[in-house]
Amino acid sequence: MKSENIKIDISKYQNSMSRSNQIKRIIWNLVWMLFARPLPRSLGNKWKLMLLRLFGAKVSKTAVVYSTVKIYQPWNLEMKEYSCLAPDVDCYNVGKIIIGAHATVSQKSYLCAASHNIQSINHELISSPIVIENQAWIGADAFIGMGVTVGEGAVVGARAAVFKNVEPWTIVGGNPSRFIKKRELTNV
Repeated sequence: MKSENIKIDISKYQNSMSRSNQIKRIIWNLVWMLFARPLPRSLGNKWKLMLLRLFGAKVSKTAVVYSTVKIYQPWNLEMKEYSCLAPDVDCYNVGKIIIGAHATVSQKSYLCAASHNIQSINHELISSPIVIENQAWIGADAFIGMGVTVGEGAVVGARAAVFKNVEPWTIVGGNPSRFIKKRELTNV
């Protein structure tokens, strides 16, 4: 049967998240809103990391998470030493998201570890992990799609949209992102 003869019927969509998962997310959102969002970064980082760990995140004691970050499922978040989720980052981690050591995700970036199966008439939720390796930098307002690995030391330019893996020690930018040049560090 030809695709144009098949109709997508969103009314038949069924949420694959369990009821217990949904309840945990409600509780998580309330806890973050009441006990983390009001705190400035300088006063509450250890507290915020403790809240994240309480909900199953694996975060280093040196990681930094700003109060305005949105984390969908903390139990799917892993942050290594000196990693950072900057202000207003949206971490939609239906799938696992791993932030490597000394890696930064800049303000207003969107990490999207899930989507919907566009080949299926049921439009079911699908997910795949995002890995941001050590020393990588995600520029402001960038989009990182599901299943993407941003290689060690790579830079994703501001407002870039990344749908494929980024090679280590490269700089990419644009929508969709494209290779710009190799990243070479100097000791200035």
